[in-house]
Amino acid sequence: MDMLSSASVLAESSVVGQPRRPTQFGSVLWRWSGKEATLLFALLLLAWQLGAMFFTSAANPLLPSPARVALALWDSLPELWVGTWSSFLILVPGYLAAVAAGVVAGLLVATTGWLRRAFFPFARVVAPVPPTVYIPYAIALLPTFLLSAMFVVFIGAFWPVFQSAAAGALTVEGRYRDNARVLGFTHREYLCKVVFPASLPHIFSGMAVGLAFAFILLTVAELFGANAGLGRFVQYYADFADYPRMVAGILYTGLVTFLSLSLLERIRERALFWLK
Repeated sequence: MDMLSSASVLAESSVVGQPRRPTQFGSVLWRWSGKEATLLFALLLLAWQLGAMFFTSAANPLLPSPARVALALWDSLPELWVGTWSSFLILVPGYLAAVAAGVVAGLLVATTGWLRRAFFPFARVVAPVPPTVYIPYAIALLPTFLLSAMFVVFIGAFWPVFQSAAAGALTVEGRYRDNARVLGFTHREYLCKVVFPASLPHIFSGMAVGLAFAFILLTVAELFGANAGLGRFVQYYADFADYPRMVAGILYTGLVTFLSLSLLERIRERALFWLK
């Protein structure tokens, strides 16, 4: 009886250890894994084409066909390249300044008692204010449109980074703080060597949200007074009812935003390699 029971246990363990053969339904899912996004884009493109065929007329050219938009995008690439350069001259300095200030302020405020008690109530009031309301005031107050647009981008990206950095610092366990105190770390060393590395996952999440907000606010700011830029490109051709170029500008802006967020995600994967 003991031999039979041990043999059955061995048989069960060998079956458990073997990889299961995928069923027919599972094999179909495996073949389609990762292709859902392609299928969705194909369906959206088909719906776009059908809409352009059935709902667009000479009197209502608001929905140009994908072919017309693609041709307009190809013809507008030199102008879009110039607009991209102009937009990034505003976006990159404002965003990087927001990341630096948000990380430093978030970590410092979250780990300092009196700053936390003073600044957190202020942040709860100011952070929810839409940054777009600052655009007219910034344009009137600051000497150039470049500085005012950078300021708006900075405000839009600062609060997500600040809140994420502060949240990450508050999640650091107390034993790490006690160990740092035992080792004789100064507050600056504690922030740099303990709190900052532990808060990096939260910081990168805030950076992604801040970058998306920065693109939105950049586009909105360029509608007010820019001579070039992605937002200005869309607004200019919308004013002249050139809808193929307008839609091409919208799609191009979405592509640039997607590539920027993808680059940030790659940097996050490299920086947080221990989370894989």
